[in-house]
Amino acid sequence: MKTALITGVTGQDGAYLAQFLLGKGYRVVGLMRRSASSDVIGERLRWLGVIDDVELVDGNLTDLSSLMRIIQSCNPDEVYNLAAQSFVASSWQQPLLTGSVTGLGAANVLEALRLLQCSARFYQASSSEMFGKIQQKMQSERTPFYPRSPYGIAKLYAHWMTVNYRESFGIHASSGILFNHESPLRGIEFVTRKVTDGVSRIKLGLAKELPLGNLEACRDWGHARDYVQAMWMMLQQDIPDDYVIATGRTTSIRELCRIAFAHVGLNYEDHVKINQNLLRPAEVDILLGDSSKARTTLGWQPKVPLEDLIREMVDADLVRHRDKQRS
Repeated sequence: MKTALITGVTGQDGAYLAQFLLGKGYRVVGLMRRSASSDVIGERLRWLGVIDDVELVDGNLTDLSSLMRIIQSCNPDEVYNLAAQSFVASSWQQPLLTGSVTGLGAANVLEALRLLQCSARFYQASSSEMFGKIQQKMQSERTPFYPRSPYGIAKLYAHWMTVNYRESFGIHASSGILFNHESPLRGIEFVTRKVTDGVSRIKLGLAKELPLGNLEACRDWGHARDYVQAMWMMLQQDIPDDYVIATGRTTSIRELCRIAFAHVGLNYEDHVKINQNLLRPAEVDILLGDSSKARTTLGWQPKVPLEDLIREMVDADLVRHRDKQRS
């Protein structure tokens, strides 16, 4: 039985990855930051029905000693670093925290593996936000980076440290440059979930309007369930490398709203209102990923179309709000 250590196991990606690895017979150890009550911490794992199968351990990416203790204790075959301060908008308000957790946190995990001479294979969750002000129409592994937020900058540091530890110390370390990926487990602060939650509340008469920022921003959106499989595929390769994971289709927030509202028989134009306070200081206008390398080398491809993803998210939020009304 292989052992996988997942940082950020209680997040969207961590929960889906834990479910996926458990299905493959792994022992899954999940690092969690003790900052909330236990019933809140395990919400996503509980939603997927796997919370009792994951070994949760206390630790923090900013504490090298805790990382070394956990790695020594569980002796993992694979380490997936998914933990981060991952909300782009908050990174302008918390730039130092974002740098410490999202950037230096990854370096701490790599350093722990090096100091312990652990042979575990390492996965770093890199981000399409590193491309920022895009230098090419489609972004691939060869596209120059130009991050436009403290989050993107922190992710870029973590990305290059992963490359450096691979080249300097021979660690089997790979980065997945993942474009936006969503699901019913996405945090309410992210625009996709903000939209689907807003649609469900408006449909049920709990709200009348949905305030949003820039409707013209375009993203390459996929399903998190598809994307965590790519993470695992990377660590099964003999040679570590970096891969863009994306659908190759970009869609505006405006179109996303149209799909979500239409699913419940509403016109988004009647309910979406622009709020200037929700605009970013520096916007990433469009992201569109070229995942040819992952499709060819890993044999990976996305399975869930955007329309199905949005409908799944709306339906899940309708169920959540109806359950609240009954309770």
